[in-house]
Amino acid sequence: MNVENINKKGTKFKILVAPLDWGLGHATRCIPIIQLLISRNITVLLAAEGDTAALLKKEFPTLTLLPLKGYRIAYSQHKTWFFAKILLQFPKIAATIRYEKRWLKKIIQHYHIDAVIADNRFGLQNAAIHSVYITHQLFIETGSTFLNKIAQKIHYRFINRYDECWVPDAEGNINLAGKLSHPATKPLVQVKYTGCLSRFKKENIIPENDLLIMLSGPEPQRTIFENILLKQINNTDLSIVIVRGLPGKTVDLKVEKKDLKIFNHLPAEKLSVIIQQSQLVLARAGYSTIMDLVALGKKAVLVPTPGQTEQEYLAQYLMNQGLFFAARQKNFLLKNTMNKVAAFKFAPGREITSALEKNIVELLEKLTAKALQ
Repeated sequence: MNVENINKKGTKFKILVAPLDWGLGHATRCIPIIQLLISRNITVLLAAEGDTAALLKKEFPTLTLLPLKGYRIAYSQHKTWFFAKILLQFPKIAATIRYEKRWLKKIIQHYHIDAVIADNRFGLQNAAIHSVYITHQLFIETGSTFLNKIAQKIHYRFINRYDECWVPDAEGNINLAGKLSHPATKPLVQVKYTGCLSRFKKENIIPENDLLIMLSGPEPQRTIFENILLKQINNTDLSIVIVRGLPGKTVDLKVEKKDLKIFNHLPAEKLSVIIQQSQLVLARAGYSTIMDLVALGKKAVLVPTPGQTEQEYLAQYLMNQGLFFAARQKNFLLKNTMNKVAAFKFAPGREITSALEKNIVELLEKLTAKALQ
């Protein structure tokens, strides 16, 4: 079935892409999906708010961006209370899911969309259209075996309401997320692995910076870690670049240090160059960041956000495989970490074949078949 031909004959599909607002990683890993859809003559609508919306607007200024309220989760400053504070916000999360359902129904009626691709947004499915759910956490690591089972059961309840689930990882044993993306039991809906979802492409660029610090993730931990690092960078002779992960901000930091560059945010093309110009990257252990680093074959230090057991698992899992070095934010010392990294034996880079185009072709074939009925 020829998807391009039916588009040329007048059935031009409209697909809504809506990433979660818990950090920017959900939005950045949607970028290659959006780009592929556009390349196939699909009308793409975006939905987000806040920093997520700002990032998408900078990457795709000509696309329609619909305001969609996020989950607006508040995070604890202390690791001990991380999950407790999340649990207390369950009523707000449930209310947001109900809001998403009502919102999507109106969008379907007003914009006549054919499908939705929702990155970890629980309520963006409707029987009138085809719905795709994206997550790399089929298994949710909470730090408690009992809570793991409950979290997976709840998560699968939402996933199974969608038509299919896309997992941004390799399908086989050589993968990036371990048990998170390869649980013993999978959801009832069709699960498709996309391979590595990265907006970056590796180029032949000569490194010129010693260290790139990429800050990201939810507040207040993003700012807490930023302040820890700012107190220490003056005591090094490293040439450093800092990307703060604040796409919607205009206030700049004032730090007196030679060989230091600071950016609030960089669009994908410029960030790709900066990463490849750096000998080493220091970043959170967010999964989208990990995929970007793997795609570019970069050595990195992963510092999990305190309390985020998923990031703690990923950092340790990938350090055990020699792909990255892992460090903790608590009592973090930049000089000591750099010395340990110098002695660490990094494994060769890992190639993760992309299956994203195949998944999108199959999605468009389903929409084509429905349009021809």
